[in-house]
Amino acid sequence: MSLRRTAGRTARVARSLTAASLGLACLAMTGCAAEGTAPVERPPYAMARADLGMQADATTFTEFPTAPTDPAPGGLTEGVVLRVQGDVAVHQSPGGPVIAKLPAKQLNNPTWVPVIAEHGRWAQVLLPSRPNGATGWVLEDDQVERARTPYVVDVEIDARRLTVRRDGAVVGEWVVGVGAPDSPTPRGRTYIMAAIEETVTKFSPIILPLGTHSNTFSTYGGGPGTVALHGWPDPSVFGQASSDGCVRVPDDALRLLAKLPLGTLVHLR
Repeated sequence: MSLRRTAGRTARVARSLTAASLGLACLAMTGCAAEGTAPVERPPYAMARADLGMQADATTFTEFPTAPTDPAPGGLTEGVVLRVQGDVAVHQSPGGPVIAKLPAKQLNNPTWVPVIAEHGRWAQVLLPSRPNGATGWVLEDDQVERARTPYVVDVEIDARRLTVRRDGAVVGEWVVGVGAPDSPTPRGRTYIMAAIEETVTKFSPIILPLGTHSNTFSTYGGGPGTVALHGWPDPSVFGQASSDGCVRVPDDALRLLAKLPLGTLVHLR
């Protein structure tokens, strides 16, 4: 499946921003072997799937301090993204301990995460949780759909410029607003996690939450402090460092960004 054909679908927006409940259900697993026979060994990922009910969801609301950090926060990828269609175990390393689970949805949007490294059938992906740069390894099984997005979003924070590229070619470039000196936009690579139609406030018709968080604020208005790409009604903010950490973009930039596939890589440099 190619995300070139599904940009419009993945850009459909949710009607509200709600926290997903962290269900803590316990799944017991027992095994019996015939007398005189050796027990059947199960691979680590099979054990992990049975124990997923004990794991917290990896969402923008959760934190996993022991998660591996992004080994190359300024690096490029091949554009590969994974769609999680059911609860999927997140491992510390390929076949290693389970640290979390990725749910099928993030903020009422389907879960798409970018792949930053691969080892056989294992893929290292960026997580939407704190701390910034958190990653984990998932097994590409029947709960995971693989695709590719040709787009990359580059935000040059100091230059206050946002560029969208498709297969390396520039398709749009704008002057944008970034975080103020005392609430800077966090740096590193992240991704477009969701697309939300804003129905409460009027400053942006669509908000594009990223898989990263403010390093200054633990919350924005009661939320988890998720940094986003969004519009702004006063164009004087473009070219300024005056936000609480989010990237404020002009209307035409927002229209293009809202059409990009979820999971698209975003470089905050």
